[in-house]
Amino acid sequence: MQTTIQTSVTFTGAGLHSGAPVRMTVSPVEADTGIRFRRNDVTDADPVVPARWDAVVPSRLCTLIANAEGTSVSTIEHIMAALAGCGIHNAMIDIDGPEVPILDGSAAPFVARLIPAGLRVLDRPLRALRVLAPVEVREGEAVARLEPADSLEIDFHIDFADKAIGRQTKSLDMANGAFVRELATSRTFCRQADVDAMRARGLALGGTLENAVVVDGDRVLSPGGLRFADEPVRHKMLDALGDLALAGGPILGRYIGERAGHAMTNALLRALFAQPLAYDWVDCGVVTGRKLPGVGVTVADLPALA
Repeated sequence: MQTTIQTSVTFTGAGLHSGAPVRMTVSPVEADTGIRFRRNDVTDADPVVPARWDAVVPSRLCTLIANAEGTSVSTIEHIMAALAGCGIHNAMIDIDGPEVPILDGSAAPFVARLIPAGLRVLDRPLRALRVLAPVEVREGEAVARLEPADSLEIDFHIDFADKAIGRQTKSLDMANGAFVRELATSRTFCRQADVDAMRARGLALGGTLENAVVVDGDRVLSPGGLRFADEPVRHKMLDALGDLALAGGPILGRYIGERAGHAMTNALLRALFAQPLAYDWVDCGVVTGRKLPGVGVTVADLPALA
């Protein structure tokens, strides 16, 4: 069955790029609503933006969505990953600015509040997107691919010249709360040179060593170092889950990312939906439903987020 959040939850913090304070509230809605953002500061245009693959606007640094009237919301990938990872299929997200708060740079602060808020089961079947045939997009050495599988699996590979990151590989079946236990606490990461370049262009004004892992060659500059030795690839998987959640329902398939990012994952969804024989929408029965991200997640998982 479809779910929504049981009670509203509010988050406050600065946007990563603007540095401006943001207030955001996730609230329950009816079945078949999906995930929608509503800009409370927009009064001269449609304030509601659906969190869907076909609303994504090309952006190199984050996932940005916009509606037909130009209302936009950026940096949605972490809250989308948290919703998908907690098994929340329908929600209205009210926000008083153009950018989701970055908080600690991971999805953990969202997850830590969403799980205790609880889920309300809705009287409507949940439909999942089953991948029937491989679909792939490439750009230079970067590859993003979807292929058939019984549950959502994510297989990611990154390769950075900085020795603090290097080459990292990780694979996970996202069933049974794997997202909460394995990926939710992994923070966004970048190189110090990239931070300097972004700030020179008026970006990353809300970025700090407390809400991103910043590396410089073989050094990790953020206090406390890495939360996991492979935290960067884990965060890439977190981002991938958030971007795949824009499909409009849970995915039953294996996602493979090789140096991929937000834009490539969206290009992959567009390629998938352009091939009607490569996918099908299926109602989730009990057996299939147990394989979805978020199933089995309880407050008992929260110590892993500390």
